[in-house]
Amino acid sequence: MTPASQSARSFLVRLGGEVTTKSRRVRQRFQQKLVQNLRDALAAHQVPFRQVENQWSRLLVQGDDSATEVLRRTFGVQSFSPIEGFAPCQLEQIVQIGKQLYHQRVQGRTYAVRAHRSGGCRLSAQRVNETLGAALNPGATVNLDRPEVTVHVLMTPQGAMFYHQVIPGPGGLPVGVQGKAVALLSGGFDSAVAAWHVLRRGVELHYVFFNLAGAAYQRLVVSVAKVLADLWSYGYRPQLHVVDFEPVVRALRTQVNPKYVQVVLKRLMYRAGSQVAQEIDAQAIVTGEALGQVSSQTLKNLAAIQPAAQVLVLRPLIGLDKEDIIAQSRTVGTYALSCKVQEYCALVPEKPVTAARIEAVDNEEGKLSPELLPPLVQQRRVLDLRRLEVEELVVESIYIDHVPQGAQVIDCRPDYQYDAWHYPGAINLPLEELIDNFKHLQRRRCYVLYCPFGLQSAAVAEKMQQAGFEAYSFRGGTAALRRWMQAQGITEDDPLVPDPRD
Repeated sequence: MTPASQSARSFLVRLGGEVTTKSRRVRQRFQQKLVQNLRDALAAHQVPFRQVENQWSRLLVQGDDSATEVLRRTFGVQSFSPIEGFAPCQLEQIVQIGKQLYHQRVQGRTYAVRAHRSGGCRLSAQRVNETLGAALNPGATVNLDRPEVTVHVLMTPQGAMFYHQVIPGPGGLPVGVQGKAVALLSGGFDSAVAAWHVLRRGVELHYVFFNLAGAAYQRLVVSVAKVLADLWSYGYRPQLHVVDFEPVVRALRTQVNPKYVQVVLKRLMYRAGSQVAQEIDAQAIVTGEALGQVSSQTLKNLAAIQPAAQVLVLRPLIGLDKEDIIAQSRTVGTYALSCKVQEYCALVPEKPVTAARIEAVDNEEGKLSPELLPPLVQQRRVLDLRRLEVEELVVESIYIDHVPQGAQVIDCRPDYQYDAWHYPGAINLPLEELIDNFKHLQRRRCYVLYCPFGLQSAAVAEKMQQAGFEAYSFRGGTAALRRWMQAQGITEDDPLVPDPRD
């Protein structure tokens, strides 16, 4: 193969370290699940791909450049590299093609060549290092300790692959290899980040939402669940179980000692979550509780709440500070949405109990009818999150299907995604930065925001509209925007639009 034949369409995928240390039987199961998850992820994001090949020590994904974003978000991927060229496993061919690929790239920079052998290739890696290194740039500086450019050559019996980038993946374990659990999702920062951590440990995760405050609250929480499902949950169809808890709130306010309301509420959530878990054959419930963060999360109160659970309780955030959790929500992609979710479940009186005794909580919960909870769980609504259309979660006036003449386009994705591709003239303001700073933009401009799916940017566009800006989210996100550009004949080389911050 020539160096250009698959250079932008093949990716070398490295497995998480924990996967490679498993026994052969377990590792085979984990890798098969990772292959399945990758295929599902690529198909879900409409990324063209030919195959995901399991080569035991690595995976080879053959698709197109947009596969990069999928690989960044598939748990079990430790790192990956875009393959920039191929050659027969012969020294002369490797040197010829390697020089063609990297001669210009190393000009004026320090560099090193790292050749690796795999699968019984007999060609000496050291000889490739020396010969290709000398051919790339005679007389230039080779720095084997801290090179500015590292040229990698992976040599296998099938041929040699060239790459220079090593892009981090999310690590962890493939989703689905560690059983099933349900996450109690409030829509705030904590529960979403807790869910992400458990997904990263290979758990197939479904969600239970206890609606305490009506349709508007439900719309926000479903949006958070949709982000977790679309960005991080591959290889299965995550469900959201919506339980109407407004009757529970009314009963608590009229029948339970106010200082115990929050603890009893959490108990009822544990009971309902456990019932859902048992019905779908899940082994645990997941909460966003962090020790000492609020009154219901003191050690004694958690001990009083725990007996209500009928399955294992996982608390992945138990030792984290709120600042840590909020920072992680930016990685997860739920920050912009969680900013809008009020603490609806915080039915806290002026002096809530902070050191509840189990006997006292049993007594307060005993004031409620035993017939209160079961029908609410049985009558719950179950949503297929992957099937749910984003447009169902956002007010129609927030979306736009085109870029109006003179509008300023804002790319709300992280900078590495912006650098890989962006709308011509778009400025890069990641979601959290835009939320904090949009009031400094010119008010007379029209703004079109975009993100991977249009949901997160819609939350910010709505906030901007409420502040008096003319702002919209591009319907369908980056994929839809690129299709619209193609239909309009807009290329990435079109002239830039002046930055409205200037």
